[in-house]
Amino acid sequence: MNVIGVRGCEGATVRGFGAPRVRAGAVVIRQAAAGDVGAIVELIATHVADGHLLARTPAEMAANASRFVVATAAARIVGCADIAPLSPDVGEVRSLVIGEDARGLGIGHRLVDELVRRAGRAGYRTLCAFTSAPGFFVQMGFSIVPHSWLPEKIQVDCRSCARFRSCGQYALMLTLGQTCRQ
Repeated sequence: MNVIGVRGCEGATVRGFGAPRVRAGAVVIRQAAAGDVGAIVELIATHVADGHLLARTPAEMAANASRFVVATAAARIVGCADIAPLSPDVGEVRSLVIGEDARGLGIGHRLVDELVRRAGRAGYRTLCAFTSAPGFFVQMGFSIVPHSWLPEKIQVDCRSCARFRSCGQYALMLTLGQTCRQ
């Protein structure tokens, strides 16, 4: 079967038969379970090759499955996101991925909203994200800040990264207690 990559009237990608577009009302956001790890790894792997995400090992995902929230539609994982602790005060949004057939439905916003709630309950004062496309997070109330404002991230991940000092990612920060989205 050929996949047709044309844009539909509403901006949704139209595909060949057998690959139905996810409907917004059919999506459920929930805590990831250990049995979800394979689907999460597969979803993330589709975005590692294009340089948007750092690779994570299946063992790392399995060990940290409880940090993930997933978006499901018809018992299939169509999105995921992780909140990684960088310090007792700072958490990081990681591995935010929405499957191609589920984009444009607000699932990313719903996942980040859930991570913000979880971060507040966990006692974090700051939630951060690192991305090459900051517009989404700015829309969610995050501010672009100098990397030096998040020394926890530099210490935990950046110093050992092959892209250190040349990653080209924006650092974004949300002080919790602020409204994420209206």
